[in-house]
Amino acid sequence: MHHGEASAATLPQFPKSFWLDSVDKLPQFPSLAADLKTDVVVIGAGITGITTAYLLAKRGVKVVVLNAGPILEGTTGHTTAKITTQHGLIYHEFLSHFGEEKTRLYYEANQEALILIKQTITELDIDCQLTDEDAYLYTSDDDYLNQLQDEYMAYGQLQIGGDYLESTPLPFATKAAIRLKGQARFNPVPYLIRLLQEITKLGGHIYEGTTVVGATHEQPSIVKTKQGHQVTCNYVVTASHYPFNDIKGAYFTRLHAEKSYVIAARTKKAFPGGMYINVEQPSRSLRAVTIHGEPAVLIGGEGHKTGQGLCTHQYYENLQKFGEDIFGLQEILYRWSAQDVFTLDKMPYIGQQFSDAPHLLMATGFRKWGMTTSMVAALLNTKIVLGEKSPYEEVFTPHRFHADPSIKTFVMQNANVAKEFVAGKFDLLHKQPEELSPDEGAVVSVKGKRAGAYREPNGELHVVDTTCTHLGCEVDWNEAERTWDCPCHGSRYSFQGDVIEGPAKKALTKLTVE
Repeated sequence: MHHGEASAATLPQFPKSFWLDSVDKLPQFPSLAADLKTDVVVIGAGITGITTAYLLAKRGVKVVVLNAGPILEGTTGHTTAKITTQHGLIYHEFLSHFGEEKTRLYYEANQEALILIKQTITELDIDCQLTDEDAYLYTSDDDYLNQLQDEYMAYGQLQIGGDYLESTPLPFATKAAIRLKGQARFNPVPYLIRLLQEITKLGGHIYEGTTVVGATHEQPSIVKTKQGHQVTCNYVVTASHYPFNDIKGAYFTRLHAEKSYVIAARTKKAFPGGMYINVEQPSRSLRAVTIHGEPAVLIGGEGHKTGQGLCTHQYYENLQKFGEDIFGLQEILYRWSAQDVFTLDKMPYIGQQFSDAPHLLMATGFRKWGMTTSMVAALLNTKIVLGEKSPYEEVFTPHRFHADPSIKTFVMQNANVAKEFVAGKFDLLHKQPEELSPDEGAVVSVKGKRAGAYREPNGELHVVDTTCTHLGCEVDWNEAERTWDCPCHGSRYSFQGDVIEGPAKKALTKLTVE
């Protein structure tokens, strides 16, 4: 479907997440305005950081949370919010790479997390649309039947349970599916707002608009901020996509970011219940949601490496066409995108960031399964801070480096980064800034050099240097989100050049056009 083609439902012009729009007001917190001392500093206030701070505060630990931007407006506010241990085609792959013991521990950690999220919602009586659902991993393609059967065999070996089905409740033909009962879906924003209230009640402190630029390697550690204030602490937990103090660990070479897209729509056909994700490409994710008291459907998918895709409107239009073909769309209420981080071997990095600094902890690389994995990370890092043993520590350690598949993937990913780096430098097909129409962004030429420009609907022009401030790749324009995205390591910037997502910490340089 292309712009202007007839459709029963049109895409909203600007991206907006239902989760963020579902609450009257997001909580606001001050910026750090003085030096502090505390037990633990948590960097990043998405679901991982907030959950970690909550569990620590419950155990009587003094905690300070620092967040660069507004609270909840990162990946957590843009998820599909499925609480499940069914993480795509993963268990058969993990058995071959990690063996049975570690794969079983991965499952058990996520199952424990699922139970604890449900218990927390019940204990705190949080109104967040928590609904038990069966989860389905399905295929409509004969070529993927063997992979799905292998995955089901892995379920049996790991005693996960699950049923192998030849069809699903979906209103289109599927070849086979694995159903896993007892999973759930929810709205993460009211859930996390309540955890933020509990953290504050338990004596924790939360600061937004506070960018961390470094933490000393010694213990106690001094966490330094861009604004000039610092926090002295015994432990630092980095709960952002990319670790902020990463040169020594070189995690940016072992991680990559992927974008995916979601539309929320009212449909002509009733949704049959359940949560669904396919195993083939393009990816398709389905689940129900209640919007303004009425049933709607979240249709997600179309994943690709950040900054390395088609015109981004095309991805939304592909989801729109899929929804129209399957359910009939009455109205598209919201559209948004998410950015997720992948490790080399698809296993998250949780725990000690550096082998010689046991007090510097991290959590990243959750792929698209951040709801349970965030709780796994919070539980594990809390135990490490408290000096308690966890059977999961070795499974998730950031220091593992397996030859299969890591070395091959490592070489391929860095070759991909090198290709993007070089391609960006020699991309010479540039417009002039004055050629841009209202609400148009593009790579332009300013004084013979590559730059980026966006003209607002009111005519105001914003021009930036397109060199990513992380490691010097060239960012590309993301039309659907009105952002500048880096194809190398996934940094994202607003059209004015401000950092939306790291690993970059510095804004793009603003340029003036005469």
